[in-house]
Amino acid sequence: MAKKETNNSGFKPYVPASEKRPEFTVTAMIIGAVLAIVFGAANAYLGLIVGMTVSASIPAAVISMAILRVIMKRTSILENNIVQTITSTGESLAAGVIFTLPALFIWQLQPSLTTIAIIALAGGILGVVLMIPLRRALIVNEHDTLPYPEGTACAEVLVAGEEGGKGAKLIFGGLGIGALFKFLTDAVKAFPSEIEWEIYKFKNAAIGMDILPSLLGVGFIIGPRIAAFMLAGGVLGWLGIIPLISYIGDFANTAIYPAEVPISEMNFHDIWGNYLRYIGAGAVAFGGIVGLVKTLPTVVASFTGAVKGYKDANDTEDLRTDKDIPMSAIVILTIVFIGILIFFPHIEIGIIGAILLLIFGFFFVTVSSRIVGIVGSSSNPVSGLTIGALIFISLILGVVGQSGQAGMVTAIIIGAVVCIAAAIAGDTSQDLKTGYIVGSTPKWQQIAQLYGVLVTSIVIGFILVLLDNAYGFGSSELPAPQAVLMSMIVEGIMHGDLPWNLIFIGMAIAAVVELFGIGSLPFAVGLYLPIHLTTPIMLGGVIRGIITRRTKNKEALKEKSERGILLASGYIAGEALMGVIVALVVTAGVTLPNDTIFGPIASIIAMAAVTLYLYYIVSKRTGE
Repeated sequence: MAKKETNNSGFKPYVPASEKRPEFTVTAMIIGAVLAIVFGAANAYLGLIVGMTVSASIPAAVISMAILRVIMKRTSILENNIVQTITSTGESLAAGVIFTLPALFIWQLQPSLTTIAIIALAGGILGVVLMIPLRRALIVNEHDTLPYPEGTACAEVLVAGEEGGKGAKLIFGGLGIGALFKFLTDAVKAFPSEIEWEIYKFKNAAIGMDILPSLLGVGFIIGPRIAAFMLAGGVLGWLGIIPLISYIGDFANTAIYPAEVPISEMNFHDIWGNYLRYIGAGAVAFGGIVGLVKTLPTVVASFTGAVKGYKDANDTEDLRTDKDIPMSAIVILTIVFIGILIFFPHIEIGIIGAILLLIFGFFFVTVSSRIVGIVGSSSNPVSGLTIGALIFISLILGVVGQSGQAGMVTAIIIGAVVCIAAAIAGDTSQDLKTGYIVGSTPKWQQIAQLYGVLVTSIVIGFILVLLDNAYGFGSSELPAPQAVLMSMIVEGIMHGDLPWNLIFIGMAIAAVVELFGIGSLPFAVGLYLPIHLTTPIMLGGVIRGIITRRTKNKEALKEKSERGILLASGYIAGEALMGVIVALVVTAGVTLPNDTIFGPIASIIAMAAVTLYLYYIVSKRTGE
């Protein structure tokens, strides 16, 4: 290998700056676009169910190596990196979109595909271009102080590319299992996708489980601790609050707002929809805000430290590994998309909206770009930042006279662009960290990010419309927790007609959890979601916990965990893709069966089989 040049930080990349290898190729564009759509759809589906998303960088890197290195015999690590860069953009953009834009569907406004695409494209483009001037300050100058965990881990996977084929088999195997499960439960109705039991002599107390391999995968990825916090919230809600409301409601013969029928006539699902969901939303809002407050010192330090990067943005060297997209292109793209948001029909955020967008967008992009270097993308408080932004945006719009439905829509659109930009900026930072380690050309990575934003923006609207038509945002099948919360916040500030007592009760519950020294957000999400979703997540977390306790060797534990994460990612992607296909079939007017062929016992057997397979894969000894 050629001698590696050393940049001004003293770091030596894997591929020297003087060495040119295939990088932004047509092959990388095609594979990256396909994977961006796949993992974008997967994250959209997953986020709308449980309110969280997973990183696609490592699965994308493994799949790209299997295709490029094993099948096509192409050995450029830089080409592999471009594929994972495009892919990770798709899943990050999807996360920003599903946290906010479903609020418009919940309000029955049905935005057009063009409107969704422009909002997504604007947020994605701004997230990329506003982060670019920070690259040298954050990625190069602070290489030793900002670890960027996902970016560094992805670089390790790329460098150890010889193992890519084995990992890809796990992803594709999981994808097939996830897709088959969704097909059997939703299309064929071979067995129920949800099982539940009402507890004997405990009125309206219930326990249940959604038979979804994706949730099992989520539990394995997040681990037993976070999964337990989520289940604890579900237990309090479904075995505590719902029975309590039911018991007290038996003595009331009139409907209690926001319900329209007496509590005595409700089952546990009705009480969840009319009361517990608002309590959970209050808890989630409190958890998000507290999480933001906790990270406020880091946020302030991130902002001040990142802003310094803008001053030196043009002080670049002539090395291949130090070239960015020109500043002139950044300025032009920013002006163009701000202009589109101001004047495009059905968006028209106006001058005041544009000013708010620039202020919050610039602040959140700089914060997100740096904070993910410290805590990682999975802990990036994007939803908390967006909640805070929406509160201020809604209040300001109300003060200047933009209220009612028009003001609500403007607030959500601005919040959506800001949320997408923050998510994309964090992802761009992680990808540029990966590229810095392996020796990629920053300019080509940035172009790949813009390309990934374009591809995903075009299709994300179709995915939202299909899922809403088939399941309905805010339903028990597709709770869309973040989007429901955002809609509640904006609607409550603009109209003042939210059941604030229920929301304050939820905030008080989350405060108690915080006083116990436990992060309240996972607990709050579990309180908001149906318990049917948190039980399979706990099951996946238990498997991760068992493996961790039984494996003493750190290297062996790392390999087992990686195998499990790859299989879990396949579960999630396969189920999501089949979910989108089923939604497309329903939208086309095809009538699917209503009755299942087999009963709940078949569901239990099927879920047990998938669980045991996950345990078998991760418990195998190294090298098996």
